[in-house]
Amino acid sequence: MRARGGSRIPAYLAAARLEPMRKPESAPAGPDGASVTWTSPPPKSPQVTGCRGAGQRPKRLSRRMGQKKQRLTEAELQQSPLDTTQTPSPKDPRLRPTSALGPQRSIYFSSPQGHPARLGTEFFDQPAVPLARAFLGQVLVRRLPDGTELRGRIVETEAYLGPEDEAAHSRGGRQTPRNRGMFMKPGTLYVYIIYGMYFCMNVSSQGDGACVLLRALEPLGGLETMRQLRSNLRKGTLSRTLKDRELCNGPSKLCQALAIDKSFDQRDLAQDEAMWLESGLPGPSRPAVVAAARVGISYAGEWTQKPLRFYFQGSPWVSVVDRAAEQDTQA
Repeated sequence: MRARGGSRIPAYLAAARLEPMRKPESAPAGPDGASVTWTSPPPKSPQVTGCRGAGQRPKRLSRRMGQKKQRLTEAELQQSPLDTTQTPSPKDPRLRPTSALGPQRSIYFSSPQGHPARLGTEFFDQPAVPLARAFLGQVLVRRLPDGTELRGRIVETEAYLGPEDEAAHSRGGRQTPRNRGMFMKPGTLYVYIIYGMYFCMNVSSQGDGACVLLRALEPLGGLETMRQLRSNLRKGTLSRTLKDRELCNGPSKLCQALAIDKSFDQRDLAQDEAMWLESGLPGPSRPAVVAAARVGISYAGEWTQKPLRFYFQGSPWVSVVDRAAEQDTQA
């Protein structure tokens, strides 16, 4: 066989020559400069020292490419995003392991034991009348020193409007050490004593000297503990067991049942660890709200009859029912 120019190609080299196949995207050059592709496995050819035979260089190249491909495969496995043991680069947030993100929880289920999240300062930051209405249906929680939690749904409140309100302790804008909580930020507790032995609890609202009195709860949890606390402080009729509806149906009874005293005065209900407010009944589930005159303020002149007491109509847990006001509500 003759090559170009008339020179004879040795037979052992001619035997190693292969037919060119369809040109791939990237192929090694053959001895004549044309691109060729070897079948797999390539045909064996004699190993000739110092000669670029068709059977030697592609074999070495194939071995090197195979080793390189193997190394790349191992590197890709090491860099796989499924390998969570890899230390991520701080410059590549995409490789951040999921364990670094921590558990993802909805804000609606962030409290222990599945209870709703406590209501924060934004809930209390509204005028007294809308706040008094907004309290209805929310759940007041009291955690005792031994860890026992007492729960009750608020069913009755009273609004006190501040300096202009003749029934308010802040009437005329006067501020004293006793009523200072009424002038503090919304959500601050104002606890005062009556008859030298009973306590009442208010929560400050928007406006200096304005607040909401919590009058009655529907007991939800810890009823036996409430009953014991009430019995320890009751005078007379000690042999009679209190009914459930008698545990928290009044502002002082409420404080007795939850062990609330003067030490709670000026605490922040949005942040306190011993007492807080949780979201309760949603809007569609709320009963009708009755607006009636406040109780026990006959000294307040025209303010005596203003409809600033609010309660759930038909609730058996309310302290005082106003039939006339309920008829107006139905009308």
